[in-house]
Amino acid sequence: DVYWANEPIRAEVLKQKGISAPYVSPNAKDIPAVFKDPDGYWTGFSARARVFVVNNTVKDGPRSILAYIDPRWKGRSVITNPLFGTTTAEMAALFTIWGDEQAKEFMAAMKRNRVAISTNNGESADFVASGRYAFSLVDSDDAVNRMRQGKPVIMVYPDQGKDGIGCFIVPNAAVLIKGSPHPDAARKLIDYLLSRGTERKLAFADCAQIPLHPDVQTPPELKSIKVIKVMQVNYAEVARKMVEIQPLLKSWMGL
Repeated sequence: DVYWANEPIRAEVLKQKGISAPYVSPNAKDIPAVFKDPDGYWTGFSARARVFVVNNTVKDGPRSILAYIDPRWKGRSVITNPLFGTTTAEMAALFTIWGDEQAKEFMAAMKRNRVAISTNNGESADFVASGRYAFSLVDSDDAVNRMRQGKPVIMVYPDQGKDGIGCFIVPNAAVLIKGSPHPDAARKLIDYLLSRGTERKLAFADCAQIPLHPDVQTPPELKSIKVIKVMQVNYAEVARKMVEIQPLLKSWMGL
């Protein structure tokens, strides 16, 4: 009846394949438009931010994703395998923001700068916490969990300056399945997922999700969505680009 996605990209794919149905919940009213499908096929809630986790010993740490290609950090950074998860989505987002040529050059420059590859965001965060690498781009829940564990790391929201492209936000997404056997119950569940109460619970849980209703309280480790400079992407374009760049990503990984 309902697909609860942990990011909107695959929710957008369901729309493009004709698997989902539109539903605009009354609880979606105050969620920013960038986090909703304009036709109501999915609605975002309770997000992760793509942030830097930085070892405490690092002075004047990274502030932009372009730190990955800065010679100062040669051999000192790590990123998750871009064939998987939120790293794939962010790479696709960069292609939509920068265009293909600039994004391809960025990936080539990362290789020249000897950026290390990990198997997942958690491993990246652990590598940074151990001091093996100075920083990594991970999901905000990975950073918050290490901070709560007392690991020697800080969290940095990238590209927040005047000319920065902003921080890539990865909301959960609630999707109504077309032809579902229990459509009324499905809409009630979506209403519940998109409620302020659910967003508050997910903010203070171990998953440390950022509420998309701007007036919902957050734990001290997280910034409100109101004060984060958000990367302005079209998730439908990101979904299409993610499929398109798979051969390039495989080649970049040597596969």
